[in-house]
Amino acid sequence: MAETKMTLKLLVDKSSDQVLFAEAGKDVVDFLLGLLNLPLSAVIKLVTEQDTMVGSIANLYQTVHTLEESYYQSSHSKSAILKVANSHPPSISSKGLLLIGNSAVGTEGYVKGVVTYTITDDLIVTPMSSISSITILNRLHVKNLAALQEQTVTLGLEQGLKLLKASLQSKTVLTDVFLSQQEVARCS
Repeated sequence: MAETKMTLKLLVDKSSDQVLFAEAGKDVVDFLLGLLNLPLSAVIKLVTEQDTMVGSIANLYQTVHTLEESYYQSSHSKSAILKVANSHPPSISSKGLLLIGNSAVGTEGYVKGVVTYTITDDLIVTPMSSISSITILNRLHVKNLAALQEQTVTLGLEQGLKLLKASLQSKTVLTDVFLSQQEVARCS
C-alpha cells in the first residue's frame, strides 16, 4: 500500500528561521486531532521506536514488559495494556487519519472540509482568514515582511511521528519537524 502524504504550506520567517504558521486542509487537521485519541501506550511505543522518550513514562511502559505475569491481577491485564501498543505498524489513511492496525479513530474525521485552517507553530488550529493571519504576524512581532517565505511541505507517516514526538516536548513543533528536516537535507 502506497503511503498517503498530505501537504501544508508553511509561512517561514527566514530572518529567525522559524515557522510562523501553516495553511492546511481537513486531512492535516484530522490527523493532528486524531493524535489526541491515541492510547498513551501506543504513543509511547510510536515515539520510542524513533528515539528515546523524555521523562519517565517510557520506564512505566517498560515495566509492563518486564513485570512478571504473577504480579498482575490476571494475564488479561498485561495483554490489555500492550494490545494497542503492539498492534500493526501505523499508517495514514487517504483521509489523513492515523491507522493502527485496521482501526481508525474518527472515520469521518473531525473537522469540515470546506475550510482552510491555520496551524501555529505550537499547534493552535483556527479557521484561516486574512485578519487572523495578520493578527498572528502582529502577535509574533513580525516587522520585515520581505523575510517571509512560503514553503510547501509534505506530511507522511515519518513526519507525522516526528510531529507527535515534538508535540510532547516542544512549543515550536512545526519549526522543529519541518525546518530541522530541511537543515539535515542541506547538510547531506
